[in-house]
Amino acid sequence: MLKQYVKLLVVCVLLTCCKENTEYKTNLENPELFNSAMKDLTDVIVYDIFSPPVASRVYLYPTIASYTVIQKENPTRYKSLVGQLNELEQIPNTTDQNVNYKLAALHSFYTVGKALVFSEERLQEAQNKLYDELMNDGMPQEVFEASKSYGELVAKHILEWADKDLYKQTRTYPQYILQDEPQYWRPTPPNYMQGIEPHWNKIRTVVLDSARQFAPKPPIEFDLSDESPFMKQVMEVYEVGGKSNCKDSEIAKFWDCNPYVALSQGHTMFSNKKITPGGHWISITGIASEKANYTFDETVNAYTHVSVALFDGFISCWDTKWNTLVVRPETLIKKYIEEDWEPFLQTPPFQEYTSGHSVISASAAIALTNIFGDNFYFLDTTEMEYGLPSREFDSFIQASREAALSRLYGGIHYKMAIEEGYTQGEKVGKHVTDNLQTLQN
Repeated sequence: MLKQYVKLLVVCVLLTCCKENTEYKTNLENPELFNSAMKDLTDVIVYDIFSPPVASRVYLYPTIASYTVIQKENPTRYKSLVGQLNELEQIPNTTDQNVNYKLAALHSFYTVGKALVFSEERLQEAQNKLYDELMNDGMPQEVFEASKSYGELVAKHILEWADKDLYKQTRTYPQYILQDEPQYWRPTPPNYMQGIEPHWNKIRTVVLDSARQFAPKPPIEFDLSDESPFMKQVMEVYEVGGKSNCKDSEIAKFWDCNPYVALSQGHTMFSNKKITPGGHWISITGIASEKANYTFDETVNAYTHVSVALFDGFISCWDTKWNTLVVRPETLIKKYIEEDWEPFLQTPPFQEYTSGHSVISASAAIALTNIFGDNFYFLDTTEMEYGLPSREFDSFIQASREAALSRLYGGIHYKMAIEEGYTQGEKVGKHVTDNLQTLQN
């Protein structure tokens, strides 16, 4: 009788342990954990006011770190990025049976993210909150420590890879020296900032062979004579993109995504912090993943494709900007047409050609279409926290074309920069989808 009782007790204990482990595992499988981590990173990017190109770098490396962890857990489902991403070397393995790969992926994400932002304490607070919840949920200490250790190991590896992309070196390179000729870019109101990231084309690409691999055709020749092709471009912006005559203000505002908007009150100037263009597409990725009921791993995979498309897209675009140095419409309109004219949106502090929104929206949309399919309806709620309503789209391509056109409505880009930028982004996105293969056949 006693033996039977002991056996029954052992079975009950084992069943209880299995139940607890199952509940815990189910909790960590929740993709919302990764979406939440990405939102934590976005919030810090906004808070720190990173420029759009730099923000794409801050998104890239934590995401790659997370992917490399989930790939190690499921190599029959996901392919290694080694040999696919430029200069990425073999990812460390682990033999520790206590490692929970989802937690390791999250830990590597936060660890890399903290190394790339200024306000790392904000990410640390979010990370601590997650860990407190997991420990309160009954996570075994040995699992917690083993997972963190492996996440730390992968994060170190990815950060060493990141350190070789020339970002730190370009911080010391000289600023752009303004040129006197009217066709060349110069700082714009209200704060007349220096052009950002003049050496971004020297940053190591991830999938592209070089920054100039998909250089667009040259901009229309500068000519301010009446009826010249260039002057027609200027007049189109003047007629549809002014503060008093914006053709579609709702579209312009929704896709503004300018982290540099400066506002003045009396003699005081302050910044209105907003999400970056790349951050908007990262948000769309999360929205799509939730709508598609993606798993944790599938969600990480989706972010991986989009972050690569954004990163290489910005490098391609910035190479064009700093090699063409095309003047912004605002500068010419105020000097030659109407001194008091103002664009509907505040002009960002960098060159006009090509349109960054057009390039990265096209590249991200192609990456998303490759993952989720065409005709993927979604409700874009990204801008609601910035006081704007949501917008509906029937596909990622539709959203990207609207994002590109918004730059004309906002009075900050010529049509040529939008159209050629979109084509440039399409080529980048197609190259990324063709050469970044993460799913096993």
